[in-house]
Amino acid sequence: MSYDPPRPAGRLLLTPEDKEAPARTRRLHRLGLGERPEPTLDAFAYGLSELTGAAYAMVNFLGEDRQFFAGLHAPAVAPVVRGDGTGALLGRSLPRDHGFCPHVVARRKALVLGDVSDYPRFAGNPVVDEFGVRSYLGAPLLDSTGTVLGTVSVSDIQPRAWGQAGLTAIKEQAADLVARLEHLEHLEHLAHGEADRLSW
Repeated sequence: MSYDPPRPAGRLLLTPEDKEAPARTRRLHRLGLGERPEPTLDAFAYGLSELTGAAYAMVNFLGEDRQFFAGLHAPAVAPVVRGDGTGALLGRSLPRDHGFCPHVVARRKALVLGDVSDYPRFAGNPVVDEFGVRSYLGAPLLDSTGTVLGTVSVSDIQPRAWGQAGLTAIKEQAADLVARLEHLEHLEHLAHGEADRLSW
């Protein structure tokens, strides 16, 4: 797979090609994920924020054209104020070319960006200007079918030295969440859909 597909001249965004998107979208639909906020995943994201001290924490499921934060912890006030006095608040959905999670999904491995401005590939991403993101740490949600469902990630509005401890922690959190989701899927099969889908 080519990491950077050809882009029109002058376009700075270098979002990787995602050939697995149709299969992932079908898998997410079967799991009932990626279409609505999940309070349990919001709580999970809050725990990620507490663990890392990051301003943003997300459980992000990626479809073919957009990404959806089924779990989200974000600042109550926009951290960036534009010249016109307005700021951007992170909603539940973003286009696929926003942010760094699409890179994690395409690479199928964790991504550590201590300071996004150090990387031309990432420094021009819209989330840098719109939400003030300066650092990122994310890991893929890789399930037992070999599908990358999305990501577990944290971002901050200042550069962060995430270090090996941060990388290990985000990978462990991703593996833990996948295990929980697959356990619930197993329970649903046993109970023929009567189990509470996101209670653990």
